Amino acid sequence: MYPLLFRAVLSRFEPEFAHHAAMVVIRVLGAPPFSWATRALTSPSTEQRVEALGLAFDSPFGVAAGFDKNAVGVRGLAALGFGHVEVGTITAVGQDGNPKPRLFRLVQDRALINRMGFNNAGADAAVRRLEKLRRRRPKTVIGVNIGKSRVVDVEHATADYVASTTKLAPLADYLAVNVSSPNTPGLRGLQAVETLAPLLRAVKAAAGPTPLLVKIAPDLPDEEIVAIARLAVSEGLDGIIAHNTTISREGLATDPEIVEAAGAGGLSGAPLRERAMAVLEVVRAAVPSEFCVISVGGVDTAADVQERMDAGATLVQGYTAFLYRGPLWARQINRELARINAAKRR
Repeated sequence: MYPLLFRAVLSRFEPEFAHHAAMVVIRVLGAPPFSWATRALTSPSTEQRVEALGLAFDSPFGVAAGFDKNAVGVRGLAALGFGHVEVGTITAVGQDGNPKPRLFRLVQDRALINRMGFNNAGADAAVRRLEKLRRRRPKTVIGVNIGKSRVVDVEHATADYVASTTKLAPLADYLAVNVSSPNTPGLRGLQAVETLAPLLRAVKAAAGPTPLLVKIAPDLPDEEIVAIARLAVSEGLDGIIAHNTTISREGLATDPEIVEAAGAGGLSGAPLRERAMAVLEVVRAAVPSEFCVISVGGVDTAADVQERMDAGATLVQGYTAFLYRGPLWARQINRELARINAAKRR
């Protein structure tokens, strides 16, 4: 039903408008009495619970950062069956992001190109929303993804991240340091180990007991990924998120003219599947077995999620396939995961 609706109706809307419209529906689904009915249909089985980062996740499958930038749809996303919601990217200073249009569908590839530019209302606005969420039940595992404010020069990035951390860490179940978006000038340069080490050290000190992870780019050479992974371990971080969107356009089925017209930005969706698996394997081999590794990129089906778990992912996140699969995506994955695991036990 949903694929027909997407082809006939939703694909005709401008992508960012369609996303905002979907968020309105998701917010409604997260409010009683709709949330009660939604959870009854979508809640994962207790057998799917995962212990990680000192937290209990109802399902290993969650929503990646970028879908809910301002923490407005957390309850609705949880009601739809996602085991955790990573909100953001949130910056210390609110910002509009890059000029529109900045989100483009590559339907033939089941992919997106975005150059959103960390559009969000800022840390203070996020604090107010997170405080309300923390007062309500049922509780949802909420990760908070933080990035550099555009108005802040790269040389002052550490202080900017610390400012966000000080406000948001007390309200986050875990904190993710985003130094890997391709849409903020100079940001990816912070992944250099000599630059990243003092930044992570300062953020960890500000985060206190809140688990801290770093989100990396898929476009790094494997040896640099290993270096960051080892740095994360040595600096006492709790995990790595692998990975962000890619600037590569290799192997796309979409007409090259359409891809070129979309312009710069990060590519997400099905084309990242192979690289995401490769990065996961590189990271997993470089860190201790108890170190949390969240795998992101090209996840579409329960088989994809299970493949990541079998390859050593602690948790798995998705985003782009939500657009192509529809609101029952998490429910479908959770139910199929239950069947896969039941078959393994037989």
